[in-house]
Amino acid sequence: MGYDRAFLESYRPNETHYLSQEVRDHLHRIGRSPGDEPPAGTYARDILGRLLIDLSWASSRLEGNTYSRLDTQNLIERGQAAEGKDRREAQMILNHKAAIELLVEEAGDIGFNTFTFFNLHALLSENLLADPAGSGRLRTRIVEIGGTPFHPLGIPQQIEEYFRMILERADATEDPFEQAFFIMVHIPYLQPFVDVNKRVSRLGANISLIRSGLCPLSFIDVPEKAYVEGTLGVYEMGRVELLRDVFVWAYERSAQRYLAVREIVREPDPLRLRHRDALITAVREIVCGLVRPDEAAVRAVVGSLVPPQDLESVTGLVLADLRNLHEGNVSRHRLRLSEYRAWHPLQQYAMA
Repeated sequence: MGYDRAFLESYRPNETHYLSQEVRDHLHRIGRSPGDEPPAGTYARDILGRLLIDLSWASSRLEGNTYSRLDTQNLIERGQAAEGKDRREAQMILNHKAAIELLVEEAGDIGFNTFTFFNLHALLSENLLADPAGSGRLRTRIVEIGGTPFHPLGIPQQIEEYFRMILERADATEDPFEQAFFIMVHIPYLQPFVDVNKRVSRLGANISLIRSGLCPLSFIDVPEKAYVEGTLGVYEMGRVELLRDVFVWAYERSAQRYLAVREIVREPDPLRLRHRDALITAVREIVCGLVRPDEAAVRAVVGSLVPPQDLESVTGLVLADLRNLHEGNVSRHRLRLSEYRAWHPLQQYAMA
């Protein structure tokens, strides 16, 4: 049983619909907060801490990862790997974290294009492929899928042709939920990468939701058996009904979960929002430069990054960030753990 080209070729954006109008309307109602349409990525940024843990854990669990949600939280927030677990499991979770951060932090630039999907694959497959050269590249060899008679395409030129067709048709589709589900169907069906295709499809499904300011999809509590059988239904029968039901059910769970989380999240500080890049740069310069975090040193760094009228306020924000910096949030400032640990004694000295 081979790849059915007509399955993709027959799909006409905005004419063909895997999700009915009734289903799409329902998902829009539960996935959008009341009020005006927010900027891209707003919803996801508001719940980022919870999303990093939930999506990293749930998506990894669908790949057979045995980390619990608490194990995942300790790994992401504190850098503590669970004892007695395979190191590949920790790597898988940390790769998810990096990929989610890309989608949220670059919400205005991501899209259904090769750059986004190659980089998603590179992040999700880091240190997990037998041949690291395959990370972030389309496959050039035949792959087999266990437990099914389905055989994906094997000719590299055809793989690239249909991969680009998937992205073009997703990009031309107007409804974000239809885009999300289309990606969940067709990326695993084509198997454009040597491995990690389903992970790419699950995070890729979030692209349109994040860009549209909708609640993201975390796959929390999705039954593995239903997800696998829905995917096999696509592979072996070209049928999307079961996977569609899993998608809708999973989104309802995510919307319910994150609506409650978002209600307790305060409004973002406009000064932090305006000078986000400057705050990250200032913290990095202090830490990487092994500078003691006193007010004079911070003001000297901040002075070259913000206009004079904001100097005092931003200096106060940077000082607060440096006081509150710990191993569980260093990635927020694009720092390596080793860089933080080298600087940490200066932080302790300043706070003493």
